[in-house]
Amino acid sequence: MSELASNKSWRDELASLVEDAGIRYSGAVADGISVSTPSFSTQSEPVEPESFVDQVKGFGKAWGEIIIEFGKGCKDVAAQQTILTSDSYVVKKISGPCAEVLGRLSFLNEFLPEDRHPVHVWTILFSAFILSLAVLGVNTRDVSSVPLVKKVYIHPPTATRIVLPDGRHLAYHEQGVTADRARLSLIAPHSFLSSRLAGIPGVKVDLLEEFGVRLITYDLPGFGESDPHPSRSLNSSALDILYLANSVAISNKFWVLGYSGGAMHAWAALKYIPDKIAGAAMFGPMVNPYQSGMTKEEISGIWEKWTRKRKLMYYLARSFPNMLGYFYRRTFLSGKHGQLEKWLSLSLGNRDKALTQGPLFEAFWHRDVEESVRQGSTKPFIEEASLLVSDWGFRLSDLHVQQQCPKKGIFSWLKFMYAQEECRLTGYLGPIHIWQGMDDRLAPPSMAAYVSRVLPNAMVHKLPEDGHFSYFFYCDECHRKIFTTLFGTPRGPVNDTTQIEPEESE
Repeated sequence: MSELASNKSWRDELASLVEDAGIRYSGAVADGISVSTPSFSTQSEPVEPESFVDQVKGFGKAWGEIIIEFGKGCKDVAAQQTILTSDSYVVKKISGPCAEVLGRLSFLNEFLPEDRHPVHVWTILFSAFILSLAVLGVNTRDVSSVPLVKKVYIHPPTATRIVLPDGRHLAYHEQGVTADRARLSLIAPHSFLSSRLAGIPGVKVDLLEEFGVRLITYDLPGFGESDPHPSRSLNSSALDILYLANSVAISNKFWVLGYSGGAMHAWAALKYIPDKIAGAAMFGPMVNPYQSGMTKEEISGIWEKWTRKRKLMYYLARSFPNMLGYFYRRTFLSGKHGQLEKWLSLSLGNRDKALTQGPLFEAFWHRDVEESVRQGSTKPFIEEASLLVSDWGFRLSDLHVQQQCPKKGIFSWLKFMYAQEECRLTGYLGPIHIWQGMDDRLAPPSMAAYVSRVLPNAMVHKLPEDGHFSYFFYCDECHRKIFTTLFGTPRGPVNDTTQIEPEESE
């Protein structure tokens, strides 16, 4: 009894269980004590609403607890499984075939380092192989987005050709009015890595008709569909222009147009066949960068504009020309198209970049290059590069108009006794127009400055913001200004006159 008395009564135990529930019991049970209905007491404390941030935190906390418990459950399940034990059914079935395969591939272990365990090494290699396949599968979209390199396509022959006195064939292309309607004739030798298809890129046929111009372009020897020349020089180049003019029925004088590297052939025409040339139009004209008559400022202004690779190309062309074939076969003679800057080893100004990145220029560039490399030989390109940096056989100063008078001496005095000798003009007497982009990185403005110094009669038209391509290629307004400067007011073809009514003719 004393032990029971020491324990808590059931009333105390009940009170301890419901102490914090806010329930109060009164009355007695059994022993004359009755239990009354419980009464609840509440406290009127203000409850603040739960904010959205607290709700998000609570939601995240709850999901975190769920994930942790799920992971513990998975761990317990995996620990209790016996699928990979030696007594399992699966291991008994596959252990034999696996051992046989590993035995046959054991010879590969001979290629492993001695300090590497085969199990570890081949596990890593297999994992790397699976990972590589996964990366290739995931990266399919990026690989397909890389543009494919366009291959050079050699088109069927389309040129009209003439036979020169030495038996070679010269291919040419005509634009504008026909021979019987031409008021003006213009012959244009093309530049390096170009063809007869270039001419004046983008010139409108309507503009040629308006001025009555017959534009003739031709393939240099070895380019396009023209036969190579056994010993090409600038003198032979001028004679090719003369033979072409005679073959296409140009009876009067004609104009020559020289763009970029094609300008040296136009300069040669002014030197060797001046009586046939009515005038010259030059655009970013190239001159020999090793010309001895240049000043230090002109030389510095030319070479500082060129990339290191372009400087190397000129050095090789002058000293080791045959080595150029290696570079040409890796670029424009590789059978694939590439970037203009890379193939010509140059940098471009803002306007040139905007023009050359357009689809119109790209289509022209690809077609012109395809025609230029038609014969697949490095020889004509090496010849063209070597001609530019070698001795031309004349100087540009020889074209300067000046008086040449008889020399003084006994023989001149004797000639004077029998015939009166007068001074005569030498050099090229016709007009020379030069358009020079001041942002030209291929034919720098210093070249035009040199030409202007040695040929004071040449008219230089400076283009402040233009480069090597932006004024000459696909510029309708520029082409109209050029023709107006060269030919004056457009007068149309020679027979473009108003038809006379029969009654008026009587």
